[in-house]
Amino acid sequence: MAQRPLAGHLRAPALICLTLVLATAAGAAAQAVHSPLPWMIGPLFAIALLRILGAPLQGPPGGRHAGQWAIGTALGLYFTPEVIRLLLDNLLLVTIISGGALVVGLLCALLTARLAAVDKPTAFFASLPGGASEMAVVAERFGGAIDRIAAAHALRVMVVVAVVPFGLSWFGAHGSDLYTPLSTAVLPEQLPALVGASLCGVGLLTALRIGNAWVLGPLIGVGLVTALGISLSALPWWVINGGQLLIGCALGCRFSPSFFRATPHFLAVATLSALFAVALGCVLAYVATSVSDTPFATLVLSAAPGGVAEMCITAKVLHLGVPMVTVCHALRVMVLTVGAPSLYKVFLRITG
Repeated sequence: MAQRPLAGHLRAPALICLTLVLATAAGAAAQAVHSPLPWMIGPLFAIALLRILGAPLQGPPGGRHAGQWAIGTALGLYFTPEVIRLLLDNLLLVTIISGGALVVGLLCALLTARLAAVDKPTAFFASLPGGASEMAVVAERFGGAIDRIAAAHALRVMVVVAVVPFGLSWFGAHGSDLYTPLSTAVLPEQLPALVGASLCGVGLLTALRIGNAWVLGPLIGVGLVTALGISLSALPWWVINGGQLLIGCALGCRFSPSFFRATPHFLAVATLSALFAVALGCVLAYVATSVSDTPFATLVLSAAPGGVAEMCITAKVLHLGVPMVTVCHALRVMVLTVGAPSLYKVFLRITG
């Protein structure tokens, strides 16, 4: 009996190494066929498919946090003094898009409640386009089914990552971003300061128990330094690609052979709800064009119901308003996390 745990411990490193090798091969293959976000989309779909087929793959412990750190640190370099002034000038636009997520979430929840045979807390919190962990924590207070809510959010992120980058690339939405990071060169002597600023942000948000600390923390820490006009080193390209790969692995490992067998009808409705949220995000982006001359593609990405890290790295790769997209998604998660309980009361009134 004592040998089984030991065998499991010895087997885990081999599975992690195998997962990373397969993810790297999938990322390289996706890059070879010119896929958008190849180092995240390739590993995500390859690992998810293999997991659903029964392969016992697993990502490295803390891999998602490491990937989020890399993305948040790279994004923080975009928040130059000029960009901060531009964001303040577009405060109404940011408010419309981040606040509009409440309306999008409510409409998606009503759709889920009508089509899925689940209780109201599960239908509501599974449909809000907020952070998966934040929605699960809030939902637990109202008696929602945490497993179904987590599955719905994993599926939503996967659907959005599949649809939005490919859709934007299909319509040629690439290269319209005029923003550039304050630091574009890798300076080894400045890397410790960059890492230190990013980890200070992580420590602050972790201490305050704010969600998405590993992506928003580095973004805030590095962004504050950059906003002061202090030039730091850029991150090496392989760190950014590695961050995407680790996020793709973490998302792909959420799937298992039992994922689609457990509640196929609910997951079908969750997929429909995610696509509905993407469509509503496009409508919201169109409405936002009335108060801004920001390119429509940037607004679509800003209003997309995906994860913060996933949507922000999409903006970086496609050069679509990185600061605007980052601020909108960070505020969206905050607004939904804070406003979810009040919005749930509205949902209950509407559904009787």
